[in-house]
Amino acid sequence: MLKVTLKDGKELQVEEGLSVGEVANIISPSLRKKALGAKINGNKAELMDKITEDCTLEILTFEDEDGKATLRHTASHILAQAVKRLYPEVKLAIGPSIDNGFYYDFDADFPFTPEVMEKIEKEMEKIVKENMQLEKFVLSREDAIKFMKEKDEPYKVELIQDLPEDAEISFYKQGEFVDLCAGPHVPSTKEVKAIKLLSVAGAYWRGNEKNKMLQRIYGTAFTKKSDLDDYIHMLEEAKKRDHRKIGKELGLFVIPEEGPGFPLFLPKGVQIKNSLLEYWREIHRKAGYVEIETPIILSRHLWENSGHWDHYKDNMYSVSIDDQDFAIKPMNCPGGMLAYKTQIHSYRELPMRVAELGRVHRHELSGALHGLMRVRAFTQDDAHIFMLPEQIKDEIKGVAKLIDGVYKTFGFKYHVELSTRPEDSMGTDEEWQIAEDGLREALEELGLQYKINEGDGAFYGPKIDFHLEDCIGRTWQCGTIQLDMQMPQRFDLNYIGKDGEKHRPVMIHRVAFGSIERFIGILIEHYAGKFPVWIAPVQVKILPISDKFMDYAKSVEKTLFENGIRVEIDDRAEKIGYKIREAQLEKVPYMLILGEKEMSENNISVRSRKDGDLGSVSLESFIEKINSEITNRVNEL
Repeated sequence: MLKVTLKDGKELQVEEGLSVGEVANIISPSLRKKALGAKINGNKAELMDKITEDCTLEILTFEDEDGKATLRHTASHILAQAVKRLYPEVKLAIGPSIDNGFYYDFDADFPFTPEVMEKIEKEMEKIVKENMQLEKFVLSREDAIKFMKEKDEPYKVELIQDLPEDAEISFYKQGEFVDLCAGPHVPSTKEVKAIKLLSVAGAYWRGNEKNKMLQRIYGTAFTKKSDLDDYIHMLEEAKKRDHRKIGKELGLFVIPEEGPGFPLFLPKGVQIKNSLLEYWREIHRKAGYVEIETPIILSRHLWENSGHWDHYKDNMYSVSIDDQDFAIKPMNCPGGMLAYKTQIHSYRELPMRVAELGRVHRHELSGALHGLMRVRAFTQDDAHIFMLPEQIKDEIKGVAKLIDGVYKTFGFKYHVELSTRPEDSMGTDEEWQIAEDGLREALEELGLQYKINEGDGAFYGPKIDFHLEDCIGRTWQCGTIQLDMQMPQRFDLNYIGKDGEKHRPVMIHRVAFGSIERFIGILIEHYAGKFPVWIAPVQVKILPISDKFMDYAKSVEKTLFENGIRVEIDDRAEKIGYKIREAQLEKVPYMLILGEKEMSENNISVRSRKDGDLGSVSLESFIEKINSEITNRVNEL
């Protein structure tokens, strides 16, 4: 008998040679029904794999990211099989699972039109119903090349030729279809109960623009049709909320042809940005931060010293000035080190919380650019906290509470990930252990649930990432807390301790919004452009019924303006119904309709974007109401 240790620490005695699926059934028949894959001793495995030694075992379902990936990778094989059945001459490239779905790249002499996509999807549904078992087999490199040459699959041959001479190459067979693949997969095509093709795009073979352009079919898959329906609904809703479309309609920003990846904010967009920055400065002032501003261009030597040049130079813009090499900053931290070093610090000054709204530039590939979500220039709401080692836990908890408050202000839920040491890290094992323990203990004392994201930390330290969820269920990684023991060493940062000697501080890098531009893009889509009053670029639109009431409208505008309210008058010679519809399209929170009755009674007729007609009220009571919403930052959806 073999000992199998489960995720919760329980131990099972099982017969040698049982499959993972059979062990899942022993644990719970209902678990087996939901099982898609497994991890044996932390390594990805399939339900078909045999238990041959004492091990740890985790059964994966669709609730687990690796379980989703296993199902969706199998869906990509179903897609490839359907294409080869219908169009045998098409050549296969690669087909991985990705976030929220999968894709497969094909070399075809005809376009994948909507009509062709419909045929392929119907064939995929047939393959699912055929309930074909996935069978793995292995060939030597030489035999694998021969096998794929016989099948006339040149892209597969190229992939195999890049592998070592002594490599054993794995393949998966389902019915008549065979594909080169490392796995893992679900046992049968019937497990992919809900499948949908979404779009087609061009993709260069192996991502190299010198290679042939292939056609990439994107799709997604779920274990339940209801979940697929919900996802499709979310995509449709997301399309309506596209921040690029709404940003253009509301006159918030443009991405000029002369500056791809460099957003140009228009007056209303700048107003939104300023509202966020005013809020940011307010909460940071209360939390004991001071604000600095560091140069956009600094010597290349600085970036070499920080380690960024070795780890990040391909994403940095560089320039020569007076025969010296400089770099445009892709992040703010080295400048923060210089600010700390401008004077000698005492332990009594620590923790020092230093914030910066720093403008940064990063070289992103043109194909990766996407509105405000992926740009080449943005403002990062950085802060660097310099502290004593014994202050680590409390400072991390303080930052986590600040970020929690920010997200609650906008109505976001979120989940937390702890990202650990990457392969290209700097520093000793002991330093990384202390840093990871500090983050872990702070999260546990706060009672924040988190999951481990192995190997995804920054090169100088582990980090806590905050993934916020918007109102239609999408997640966005924004806030981060990074604990760093490397930068203080590399920049020789010191403080004078109680003993009068020099000591090394520990530091935190952190952001709450992340990129301000990206956060605005997220807010546009979260609110569908219907911003809460305190953020809205125009908070009140005055709609006089005719020119006869224009003087009264201007007096109302003056009073609102003097009370700090952002207001506009629609002075066009249009009917009031048209003006109301236009204001609704502009998503203005409040409309004030002024006519004979309002002017004679010295009142205003209020219409709310959210609640419709609110009736006639005094201007004073309306100002009190709207200022209360602004001051309290009322969030509405």
